[in-house]
Amino acid sequence: MARVTRFWQGAPRRGLGAARVGRKEDRTGSSLRIALTGFVLALSVLAGSLLVPAWSFADTPRLFEGVASCGGTMCHGRLEADGKIVRQDELARWQEASTQGGAHSRAFTILSGTRARQITATLGLGDPSAAPACLGCHATPATARGPRFRASDGVGCEACHGPASGWIASHYAVGASHAANVSRGMIALDRPTVRAGVCLDCHLGSGRAGQFVTHRMMSAGHPRLSFELDLFSTLQQHHNEDADYAARKGRSDGVQMWAVGQALAVNRALTLYGDPARGSEGAFPEFSFFDCHSCHRPIYDRETRTRTWESNPGRPIPAGMPPFNDENMILLSAAARVAAPALAGRFDADARAFHAALARDRPAAVAEGRKLAATASALADRIAAGGTGGDTAFAMVDLLASPTLEPRFTDYTGSAQAVMAVDTLLNALVKQGRITIGAAAGIRVNINRAYVAVREPNGYRPAEFRSALRDAVRAIRVLR
Repeated sequence: MARVTRFWQGAPRRGLGAARVGRKEDRTGSSLRIALTGFVLALSVLAGSLLVPAWSFADTPRLFEGVASCGGTMCHGRLEADGKIVRQDELARWQEASTQGGAHSRAFTILSGTRARQITATLGLGDPSAAPACLGCHATPATARGPRFRASDGVGCEACHGPASGWIASHYAVGASHAANVSRGMIALDRPTVRAGVCLDCHLGSGRAGQFVTHRMMSAGHPRLSFELDLFSTLQQHHNEDADYAARKGRSDGVQMWAVGQALAVNRALTLYGDPARGSEGAFPEFSFFDCHSCHRPIYDRETRTRTWESNPGRPIPAGMPPFNDENMILLSAAARVAAPALAGRFDADARAFHAALARDRPAAVAEGRKLAATASALADRIAAGGTGGDTAFAMVDLLASPTLEPRFTDYTGSAQAVMAVDTLLNALVKQGRITIGAAAGIRVNINRAYVAVREPNGYRPAEFRSALRDAVRAIRVLR
């Protein structure tokens, strides 16, 4: 797992989480401003009004207009972040080739690579750039397409913000509000539960065609999926949270975003597992729901056994049985104890009941999974409705290395998720002003050591990771 650069680590100006680029002064003079004002007023007269559209979104088909519809220099296609309200260089950041911030724009291009062709050849899917199983997530999953839409744009603006036909002509108008844009079809990504749902469609899976990575795909060469909502949001952030952003949408809460993401990841995984079309294949379960390394371990034949696994106190299952991938369950347990303590006990009990049911039969596991999914959804709603200020982030960090949770980090996926959590919570403390940028940078070596412990799945050692995690948590605790 690669180490992630956060905004306080001295990221380059156009890199991920870079410090806000200052807005340039308008050097064109008042005459151009007056001319542009007249141009806008003329458009208002000719079009009826930009303030109150004459049409209703409900009466308009939801077309995906394509990335090109956002690319004018008066819109989001500038090379410099010198816009008055928004940066206006959003497309340049979206297609940045040297950072993770440009990953969405590269999603389709990667289908022309050797690995993609090998995967689809193994599975008999044909050309990966035309395979429905790939295009659900490697391109914008557009149902109705406008004339400028191109699948080759990859995961474009509308994959996250929604089909633009209802709001593209009005979202920049004088007096336009975020609520009005949402009413016309823009997706309210400022709401943590909504954002999580959009991201999880591809970063975990959905019930729609082309949005589920099976174990067969992974065995053919597709990477294992890993996701954390606040971290990935930071990597893809193409806007500044300045005063006018806060006035329109409010300030984001990284701790809340992280916790809601964990809750809805649990809900989504269990919902998909309970779906007969997703949960099994032939006589076998769908192994992508289970921990990869419970099976993918070295095998030894020696006089005395070589133990390649550790008992996990959170999973009451017999030895030798592959465990359900519970990386998000472990982290949500920590979040619930701090942000929603009234539901924490119920969640932990439901999680244990689900693991125990896996040792009985699929119907029992599906039934317990539905209960656990409902509790996770309730946690998401509770956390999204409340705040996470004060010492919330410090308390959550402490819990990760507590005697209750630390022994549950016995597997690679949960440990990788824990490192991302520590990084996310530390970043939130910096944004909240609880820790200075300098102090955070000073303990970076401790965070990096934890990243090193999960850098290579085949070299993962649980005890070494837990030691690195304790050091990272202690370093943050000292700054409290």
